[in-house]
Amino acid sequence: MADASVSRQLSQAIVSQLSEKHAQVEVEYLDLATQPIPHLDAEILMGQNAEQSALGERIIQQYLDADVVVIGAAMYNFGITSTLKAWIDRISVAGRTFKYTENGPVGLAGDKKAYIASSRGGVYGENSPVDFQEGFLKTVFNFTGVTDVEIIRAEGVNMGPELKDKAIAAALAQVQAI
Repeated sequence: MADASVSRQLSQAIVSQLSEKHAQVEVEYLDLATQPIPHLDAEILMGQNAEQSALGERIIQQYLDADVVVIGAAMYNFGITSTLKAWIDRISVAGRTFKYTENGPVGLAGDKKAYIASSRGGVYGENSPVDFQEGFLKTVFNFTGVTDVEIIRAEGVNMGPELKDKAIAAALAQVQAI
């Protein structure tokens, strides 16, 4: 799947582009396809599993320490993969990446840039009523205080080789403009 993954191809292109532009960039990979994070359950949520608590701490610290976050996100049944949702559950922690105030929640993980390398089998456009992928990811980033979010999108990738190639080329051109 890795070689066929359009979102992986785009996220790798984004990282390469950023590395070329910024010689001192240090890249940390978290590949959820090869290193899936266990889904949040009551035992993990209540801190009753030391191994999972340590993993959660590493994940949240990696997110907080990052200056730039690059997410490869394919649309699966109008949403994101469950492994990406598991990562989101680990970084969305009250008191660490957001806090509640009398005026509502406030993000604590800001001052970073997020890129979402989005791939979609069909064509949905921006702000589609069936988009529970990009809109959800933007909401999560905004909720944690990350408001500088850029989407690099290739859609229609399952609508034939010609449209797929065209979509990838357009997305890669967008990456070159970073």
